[in-house]
Amino acid sequence: MKEEISVLIVDDNVEFGDLLNEYINQTEGINVIGKARDGLQAIEMIQLLKPDVVILDVVMPNLDGIGVLEKVNSMQLAKKPLFIMLSAIGQDLFVQQAIALGAEYYIVKPFDIDVLISRIRQIYRERLTTSFTDSKLITRSSQQKPKTQGVSYNLEVEVTGLMRDIGIPPNMAGYQYIREAIILTINNAKLFSSITKVLYPEVAKKFNTTPQKVERSIRSAIESAWNRGNADSIDALFGYTINYSRGKPTNSEFIAMMADRIRINLGIAQRNDL
Repeated sequence: MKEEISVLIVDDNVEFGDLLNEYINQTEGINVIGKARDGLQAIEMIQLLKPDVVILDVVMPNLDGIGVLEKVNSMQLAKKPLFIMLSAIGQDLFVQQAIALGAEYYIVKPFDIDVLISRIRQIYRERLTTSFTDSKLITRSSQQKPKTQGVSYNLEVEVTGLMRDIGIPPNMAGYQYIREAIILTINNAKLFSSITKVLYPEVAKKFNTTPQKVERSIRSAIESAWNRGNADSIDALFGYTINYSRGKPTNSEFIAMMADRIRINLGIAQRNDL
């Protein structure tokens, strides 16, 4: 396994790029191998340096971040880098466009650099996991079902992929809360026995917030997906249980059905014996 995660920083703000470079290079296991100041330079450095992860600003001269994603998608690269988008623009249109073009995350400035570091490690770890399969979402229809031990990495990849397909914007707080709620529910079904009194507090504890904020943020993220997300993916995922045209599901319905779908995909038995 590779010892360090190689990172390319692409941002036209010199001071901000230098700050990221200094901070990331002080982090064990991650190494900045280059800094580009515009999209055209980024394309050249991606081809030359072959980074594992590209931290890519959206608004840049010559070629913007969306243009870089489009260009990379048209190139015949032996290994496509993972993209984390950075921008002061948090509009859903930009987020959905970036995710549709293959970006793993979209982070709105200003942000906590420690969160960025965490995302770099997470998406790289997910790539290592999926490298042993030939499916981005690891549905395993024709593969051996995973054992419970060691399934956590696959579970995280599956949840992230499913949420991306539906079109839940990753810059919304509700994205992380939904993701955590689904994972907690799959790992321990009893947490879902009382979503308000048990599940929301568990999620809130991890993110140092309140159960009320967790509930509101999850509701907002679901509304965003239902209003602007991928209607075909939503219908395909939820089938006849919830009709897309009839309105959005409740928080509990959404989390429960997402968890059930992922259990099926990964062959995880529902754990009621905890």
